[in-house]
Amino acid sequence: MVQIIAGNKGKGKTKHLLAMANEAMQNAHGTVVYLDKNSKHMFELNRNIRLINVSEYPVNNSMEAFLGFLCGIISQDHDLETVFLDSFLMLTSIESDAELAEAIKDIDIISEKFGVRMVLSISMDSDKLPEEIRPFVTLAL
Repeated sequence: MVQIIAGNKGKGKTKHLLAMANEAMQNAHGTVVYLDKNSKHMFELNRNIRLINVSEYPVNNSMEAFLGFLCGIISQDHDLETVFLDSFLMLTSIESDAELAEAIKDIDIISEKFGVRMVLSISMDSDKLPEEIRPFVTLAL
């Protein structure tokens, strides 16, 4: 299952994502992971949530590398329940609507196959998102 929090920069997407991650950890029977572009929010997350600073890994130049990175995280933890991806467009270096739609489709396939919920924040108004991914939007700011 893929969920998207959409809204322009400065609308509070990260605040909602952090709250969702902390709530997920309270109810989790497994692992919760939070992917971010830096470690700035380390102290805002429940200490049992694994924060991964994606900028420390060489995955910023292609979507295939990012998907491999994501699958590597999933393969290492069979108890993984939820992955939160903050600043998704920056994490993946996606530049076009077609790339974004394809990436969400691929992440949805991975999510369903391995039973891991993926929650993404995307810095874009929900009405500007590609039509095929709008059904994934659960919060528009």
